Amino acid sequence: MSDRSWFYASQGQQQGPLPEAQFRSLIARGTVTPDTLVWTDGMSGWQRAGDIPGLAPAAAARPPAVPQPGGPIASAGSQYQSGGQYQYDAGNHGGDGSLSFEPGLWPLLGWGLIYGIGILLVVPAPWAATSFYRWIAPHVNVPGRPNLAFNGQIGDIWYVFVGIGLLAYAGLGGQLIHLIAFVGQAYLSWMIIRWIAGNLSSNGQPLPITFNGNVLHYIGWHVLLAVSSITVIGWAWVVTAWMRWNCRNIGGTHREVLFHATGLEVLWRTLLFGLASIFIIPIPWALRWYSQWYVSQFELVERTA
Repeated sequence: MSDRSWFYASQGQQQGPLPEAQFRSLIARGTVTPDTLVWTDGMSGWQRAGDIPGLAPAAAARPPAVPQPGGPIASAGSQYQSGGQYQYDAGNHGGDGSLSFEPGLWPLLGWGLIYGIGILLVVPAPWAATSFYRWIAPHVNVPGRPNLAFNGQIGDIWYVFVGIGLLAYAGLGGQLIHLIAFVGQAYLSWMIIRWIAGNLSSNGQPLPITFNGNVLHYIGWHVLLAVSSITVIGWAWVVTAWMRWNCRNIGGTHREVLFHATGLEVLWRTLLFGLASIFIIPIPWALRWYSQWYVSQFELVERTA
C-alpha cells in the first residue's frame, strides 16, 4: 500500500499527489486533520479524512476538482465550501436539512401562467413545461446541492406534455372517455416525475437521482385522491401520504427525503390559498406563500440502515 498517492484540500486548493508515507506524516503532524477533505484513486469523491475506514487500491488517476473559494460547491460527500471554508451539510449532521424556495413574486406568477396556458393550448405545452422547470430549479435551495439546475430538453418527452394538454379536454366527452383520460393523465404524470428526477444537476454535475415508484401504485394514488374528494376534506390526508410515498421512492442519493406536513396543515393552507384566489388581487402573494411553505416541508436526512 506504500505506492498509494493521496490528495488533500488546504485553503480551497488541491495539494498532492503525495506518497502514502508522506501523507501519514502530515496526519501525524496535524497538517491533515480528521476534518480535512482528502482523495485517492478508488474514491468516488472528496471525503473527510476521519470518515475513511480504510485505504483504496493505488493507481495514477486525476482526482475530482477541489472546491474553490467564491461560492458553495458540493463535494461528493456531505461537505460544501463557502467563502473558502469547508462546512458540513446540515441535512447530514443534525442541522436543518429542509429545502427552501425563493422565487420572485411576479416571475412565479408569470411562469405559472405560462405553464398553465401552454398546457391548455397543447402545441406550446412542451416548451412551456420545460422552460418552467428550468426556471424553478435554481430557485429551490437544497442543502449540500448548490446551484441546482434542470437540464431536460424540450424534445425529450414532448409527446407527454402534448398528451396531457389533449387529455385536459376529455371531460367534454362521455364517462368512459373521461375515465380513460384520468388514467392516462396519471400515467403521463408518472413519466414527467421520472424525467424531472433524471435531469437534475448541481454545480453543473448531473445528479444520479431516480424516481422508482411503481406506475400502477402511482395511478392508484391518483384514484385514491379522486375518491377522497367525496369526503370534502379527506383529500388533504391522501396528499400527505402520497407525498411521503413519493419521497420513499426517490433513489440515487445517500440521503432520504422526508415530507413533514400533516393533513390538517395542507387542508387549511390550501383552503386559505383558494379563498385568497377568489379575490384575484392577492393571488401573487398567496401563491408565493403557499409554494414556499410546501417546499419547506421537504427535508433531507441521512439514510438509516
